[in-house]
Amino acid sequence: MTISIKTRFAFTLDKPTDVLLQFEAADIPEQELLERNTQMTEAEHCAWVPAQDDIGERIWIRAQGRFEVDYRARVRPRRQLPDLGALKRLLPHDMPGEAVQYLFDSRYCPADKFQSFVEAEFGGTEGGARILAIRDWIAENFEYKSGVSDARTGALDTFVQRAGICRDFAHVMVTLARASTIPARYVACYAPGVEPPDFHAIAEVFLNDPDTEGGGTWQLVDATGMADPAETVKIGVGRDAADVSFLTSFGANDFEHSKVTVTRVAD
Repeated sequence: MTISIKTRFAFTLDKPTDVLLQFEAADIPEQELLERNTQMTEAEHCAWVPAQDDIGERIWIRAQGRFEVDYRARVRPRRQLPDLGALKRLLPHDMPGEAVQYLFDSRYCPADKFQSFVEAEFGGTEGGARILAIRDWIAENFEYKSGVSDARTGALDTFVQRAGICRDFAHVMVTLARASTIPARYVACYAPGVEPPDFHAIAEVFLNDPDTEGGGTWQLVDATGMADPAETVKIGVGRDAADVSFLTSFGANDFEHSKVTVTRVAD
């Protein structure tokens, strides 16, 4: 199955401002980029740089005035999807260094505050089975609702109010996985079936790879239930939403609009 992506957004900068963008589908082995086209307003400066963990790229621009982005792509996901519930947890001393960083607390994910909770709620599970139990618990206990969170809302806030959008669901999923000593990271992505259509956010967890002795595998998990890992297109990954925002402005900006359309296309 091929995924068609169309993204447009625009914003205005009153004075010369540096802005970091991340909206393009990542060119990585687990997804094949068949076509891509990025059109942007001319800027004073524009440079593509590697993103977190070398998954995808960020774009530095320095611009003033109205800036518009029009991005089109066709991508064929082809990731391996083992039975998540059967995957074991890697012991901390067996984890590679690049995974260990995703056990730590981050700006929106205070995992240390949830260690007692995960043992009380999910103590009879481990590894992939615990991840599925956490995912299902979030889906059953949280309401997908816009307008109840903003850029300052973290996993603890969402845990208390039991409502939020995909960003908030992903933060809680990441936090509870880390509290279970399972590395977890935040994934910005595109996926068909997301309502309302927009940039989407899910979690990714690091568990034992059954096909590689002593190896690990990153597996996607969406607590909202809207994104199928087999059809999900990664943009980038990070510790939480702060690392993979599609627009980070180092100065004031007036965001005008965005439109994201993601559809399935027969091969």
